[in-house]
Amino acid sequence: MVKVDGFAFFVEGGLPGEDIRFKVLKVGKKFGYGKLIEVLVASPDRVTVTDLLGSQIGTMTLQHLAYPAQLKYKQDLVKRDFERIGHFKDIQVNQTLGMDHPWDYRNKAQVPVRQVKGKVETGFFRKGSHDLVPIDNFYIQDPIIDKTLIKLRRIIQDLDYSAYDEATGKGLIRHLVVRRGYHSGQIMVIVVINGKSLSQIDIFCQKVRQAIPDLVSLVVNYNQSRGNAILGRTHEVIWGQDYYEDQMLGLDFRISPHSFYQVNTPQAEVLYQIALEAADLKGSETVLDAYCGIGTISLALVRQAGHVYAMEVVAEAITMAQENARINHLDNVTFQAGKAEDVLPSWQAQGLSFDVAVVDPPRKGLDSTFIDTLIDLGPGKIVYVSCNPSTCARDCRKFADSGYQVRSIQPVDMFPQTTHVEALVLMTRTN
Repeated sequence: MVKVDGFAFFVEGGLPGEDIRFKVLKVGKKFGYGKLIEVLVASPDRVTVTDLLGSQIGTMTLQHLAYPAQLKYKQDLVKRDFERIGHFKDIQVNQTLGMDHPWDYRNKAQVPVRQVKGKVETGFFRKGSHDLVPIDNFYIQDPIIDKTLIKLRRIIQDLDYSAYDEATGKGLIRHLVVRRGYHSGQIMVIVVINGKSLSQIDIFCQKVRQAIPDLVSLVVNYNQSRGNAILGRTHEVIWGQDYYEDQMLGLDFRISPHSFYQVNTPQAEVLYQIALEAADLKGSETVLDAYCGIGTISLALVRQAGHVYAMEVVAEAITMAQENARINHLDNVTFQAGKAEDVLPSWQAQGLSFDVAVVDPPRKGLDSTFIDTLIDLGPGKIVYVSCNPSTCARDCRKFADSGYQVRSIQPVDMFPQTTHVEALVLMTRTN
């Protein structure tokens, strides 16, 4: 942010303490936007950009900032949100936990397929547009995933499949999704098509199997909508199984095409281990796990709790969670499909109570009905895992106003080279 006579301009690419020249792009009543033209005096935290394309498409918006400074920025970001949005005074936030190698970490890629200069390409959209920039190396993705995407693109080109055109709604191949187990190395490929069938399907299967030796699941997803959703509601396994496997904290997990699974496995293990330490279970507690997904946190808690009750709105994820409990031989857990704000009151009506609650909501945070019910139930500890510090701070204020005290805030860098950060908050009941 640059202030000119007290008026603020947001200039992407600038760093605090720098002298810059920028061009004014837009002026509003309270602030404006500018484009960085030249850095006159650079910050000592500025580093050489690894990949200019990553800045243009928005996948690596912090790569010009030295990694230790990225971690400090994210710590300050969490602190500002808790002070400005949560109205916590002099709140203490721990140093952000980072990675030794903050590159090549994403275990999942979702890339659009479009025609560029008469050729079918894969890549990513330029920021603020739907113009595809062809890319072979994303730098923050597993390099094997990048190589897999290149192989798939060549097969699509060889079979003369058409690429989707958003303007006309025509063309066959919309997206490619590749997921790879960090520990297992197993690969799932999802081909999203704008149609009801994939032509030359036998040849396609054969070519993909030959090109990708670690493939365990090849899926066609059907999406004929004109919206921006990547995956359609229906899919078909055309080779292999309907899941791939990976491990986390010593547990085995099966992950289906629609299932949420943290994209940075090593840092997810760090985050979940901190959650376990914050819960500090002794073996007899009844634990709530809200927004449980396929059971990654739930099953880690189960090994240390008396019983875990977990809910998730995606029915397919609950099916996978139950299967994951079975393959890990864990039975002291109950999974239920439904909205957290609906399931929790029903459990309260059944007379359930909880010693510890673990919540891991989406970016929008917790529903107000869920918060009110949880406060009424009054668990001794609440462990809040958040991918959005602003909504987390908002929700923690509601808990604080109802008798809970924030004991610790731990940021974890799940997404190096970007502005995103995960945070884990431990709260305890004080009255």
